Amino acid sequence: MEQIQHKHVEVGGLKLHVAEIGTGPKVVLFLHGFPEIWYSWRHQMVASAAAGYRAIAFDFRGYGLSQQPPEPEKASFGDLVVDVMGVMDSLGINKAFLVGKDFGAMPAFQVALLHPERVSGIITLGIPFLLAGVSDIAIDHFPRGFYIPRWREPGRAEADFGRFDVKIVLRNIYILFCESELQVASDDQEIMDLVDPSTPLPVWFTEEDLKVYSSLYENSGFRTALQVPYRAVPEDHGITDPKITAPGLLIMGEKDYILKLPGMEGYIRSEKVKEYMTNLEIIFMTEGNHFVQEQLSEQVNQLLITFLKKHSN
Repeated sequence: MEQIQHKHVEVGGLKLHVAEIGTGPKVVLFLHGFPEIWYSWRHQMVASAAAGYRAIAFDFRGYGLSQQPPEPEKASFGDLVVDVMGVMDSLGINKAFLVGKDFGAMPAFQVALLHPERVSGIITLGIPFLLAGVSDIAIDHFPRGFYIPRWREPGRAEADFGRFDVKIVLRNIYILFCESELQVASDDQEIMDLVDPSTPLPVWFTEEDLKVYSSLYENSGFRTALQVPYRAVPEDHGITDPKITAPGLLIMGEKDYILKLPGMEGYIRSEKVKEYMTNLEIIFMTEGNHFVQEQLSEQVNQLLITFLKKHSN
């Protein structure tokens, strides 16, 4: 961990925080989700560098140590694509493997569709190929008290989170997202109320890890994070027949609550997702939850390195 180097690069007038380890022409770019951050990839970064790759993770605009956009409420999914391309260009990277977790998978898919020449391969964790207007998973079908529709409501999450310090908010979300079932609040509950304060952190997520996460989110707050991914409307890029031909790997935890979203498990297990990613391998991890890269880091590292070596020129 101490070998990871940190700096800022300028993308679209904003300074984005970049963490990097390893050298050489073969590059792996890690894209975080929520409530994650560059640090979520610490295990995979070290393993990738040890295998001979240049491993890079950055904080999306408005997250962690990256600068806030001037109007966070106008931030968009398209901005994530700008961030990915801008970081690659700033660091002189022509082509990279993209590794996306949670909403970090979305810009990976969009970059692969819009700029296929820049992508060596795509690995996503917890999220199969999704594109606005094309794939079958619709937020309208989610339970009303589920966190995604709740956090889409302007001001609701702010009021809910505002009752606690950042450390408690992140602790609660990590505990909540480790569940294998959808956690749904009743009409008289908020999402934070779903977590029993006596519930311990998972064994693979230490108090020191929580301290690091908390310091990063104390710096950025949740303003941009609630806009993207929850309130921003995914852009329609006019792609009516998307096909990603780059090598792909989808890693799903069997105990990831995401599989309980309406239509999600069938979409993956029926391999309909391969209609959009024609060179996709799907791996289910029996004990895996929503945070497989931290929970089962050694196994995920092995899957990652095997894929990288198989598809590196």
